[in-house]
This record gives sequence, structure tokens and C-alpha cells, in this order.
Amino acid sequence: YPQERLSFMLTDTQVQVVLTQQRLVEKLQKHQVQLVCLDTEWQTIHQQKPDNPNSNATANNLAYVIYTSGSTGKPKGVAVPHQAVNRLVFNTNYMQLTPDDRVAQAANTVFDATTFEIWSALLHGARLIIIAQDVVLAPEEFAAQLHSQQISILFLTTALFNQLVQFVPKAFSGLRYLLFGGEAVDPKWVQEVLSQGAPQRLLHVYGPTESTTFSSWYLVEDLPAAATTIPIGCPLSNTQIYLLDQYLQPVPIGVPGELHIGGAGLAQGYLNRPELTQEKFIANPLSDDPDARLYKTGDLARYLVDGNIEYIGRIDNQVKIRGFRIELAEVEAVLSQHPSVQQTVVIAREDVPGNKRLVAYLVSHP
Repeated sequence: YPQERLSFMLTDTQVQVVLTQQRLVEKLQKHQVQLVCLDTEWQTIHQQKPDNPNSNATANNLAYVIYTSGSTGKPKGVAVPHQAVNRLVFNTNYMQLTPDDRVAQAANTVFDATTFEIWSALLHGARLIIIAQDVVLAPEEFAAQLHSQQISILFLTTALFNQLVQFVPKAFSGLRYLLFGGEAVDPKWVQEVLSQGAPQRLLHVYGPTESTTFSSWYLVEDLPAAATTIPIGCPLSNTQIYLLDQYLQPVPIGVPGELHIGGAGLAQGYLNRPELTQEKFIANPLSDDPDARLYKTGDLARYLVDGNIEYIGRIDNQVKIRGFRIELAEVEAVLSQHPSVQQTVVIAREDVPGNKRLVAYLVSHP
């Protein structure tokens, strides 16, 4: 993190102890915190009692704060309780971990996917295999480590998934579970994995930080050749998902609505941001429980006829041209199906006042 961002987070959280490394001490010295350098203070640490300390923490106590970007330029601290972490990895309907699993820790530690990686392994007695970031960004070397380390469970962002598939399409064949998500997915790369060497279970997952990493999942077993999207599926255990209109009423099948999330995975809110918390975490109008809440994701989705949910895009990525509401992400998805197109972005432009039009920017395959 830049110095300014570190200073903001330390001030915002008012932490008293920072675990760090000696090379970073200079960045932190001006703050009134106790610094513990894990790479130089092991002799002192080893002198402490090995017993677990007593704790009065409950499921509702704060487990961690993770920062996401904010529209005002200041990051938002998302405050996540212990029960939300439990909901993510215990008694789930999307995967079953065992002590024999080997989970890759491949995500950057400032990314909330590490919650899944670290605690799915440690809370099941499985082994956590830390993979260096320079290896993660080198497709052939990353694929080799997945094989040599006998990784059985791996999560990748969609962009990293696409990159690895392009260079080493058979990289995932030895996995029990491969989970991917974080942005709209191009089905052609998923079809490549299914045809070249699929893992035992390929899961497309969705979820904002405010609902603790994953909120829904979809088991990808087959894809039609003409598919332009992949569903985000159904909710995780102890999670509720509602697609609601502007009046907070459920929308019919096939009709886009804003995706709202409830259940045990919700964050407490935004640290020191009560107004924003009240705006984004609302009372659940569909529940008899007065304490039930929903998180307004700002994402647009619709129900498919089979009950699965299809992600469309961000609400603020919707434009109106000549009276028609158009989802830019849908246009991008169709353009991406052309075999010569690698990436595409569609925007609305109004070069001549009153004459709004769509413009697509394309990156072709090399």
C-alpha cells in the first residue's frame, strides 16, 4: 500500500499492534502502534507461552476489517464478524473439505478471497500451500506448482482464470475443486477448460466483500456452444438472495432486478461510516425478523427458468438510448463471442447533442 493509504487504515481502525517485517518499519514508525517484526523477533516470540489465550469472543464479534475502494476516494473498511467466516467454510452446500485437502493460497492478502483460502484450510485441518505472487503471474510456472504441490482446491479471479487457460489449458485437471469469479466471465475460456482437462468440480462463484467472499455458486458441467454468460447459480447455505425492483418488491422470472443479499454472511457494516452502512445495509422487507438485513449490491441480475440466477452487470452500467434501456455488459458478452475478439468494452457516447449511440472498443486476438 502507498504510505497515505497505510496511514488512513491505521488511523481508521485505531489498531494497537501491527505484525510486520523489518523492511517496512520505516513506513510505520510515525504511528503510535506497537510493531512486531515477525522476521527478526522470533527469539522473543518463542519465549511466550504456547497455550491458546482465553477468549470471550462470540460469533458476533468482529473478526477482521478489509478495505475496498470508495467512490469518494477514501477506502471503505468492511467489518466482518466471526459467524460470517464460519458461514463461508462450514457446513456449506457448494464444497466439502477434508483434512487431506491441499488449498492454494494464491490471492493477494488484501483481497477478500484470502478469507476463503486461509480459513477453509485451517478450520478443516487441511494444508495451506502459499504460492508466491510472481509465480501466480507466470502461467507455466503456476501450473507446474499446482501439480508439484498436489493442490486440490484453488480459487482464481476470472481474469487470472482466463490467463491461465490461454497458456496452460490443462493446468486444472488434477484439482478437486476449482472456483473462479469476481467479474463477468467469457464462456469460451470455460469451454476450453471443460474440453481440455476439467477439475472434478468447476464452480462459478459470486459475492461482494460485504457478504464475505462468496454468496452464490454454480456448478459448471456443460455449456451450450452459443452461451454468452454463465449463471452465478444459487445461494450458499445460510444465505438469502433476492432480486428486487426499485420498490423493494421481487421481480418475475426473466426480469432484471437489483441483487440483495441476506443471511449469516453479512458484514456488520462499514467501519466508522454509519451513514453509508445505513444506505447499503437495509432492513429486510420480506422477513418477519425485525433484525434481518439485506445488503444492496448495486448489481443487476435475473432469474432463469431453471431457478438459477444470471448476473447482468452493474446498475450504473445501464444506459437508455431512444427510450430503450440497454445493458452494456450484454452487448459486450455478444461481441466477445466472435472468434477474433479477445476483449471488448462498450460505452455510450453523445458526440452530437441529442444523438446518443453505442461505441465498442475491441482488442483482437494476436
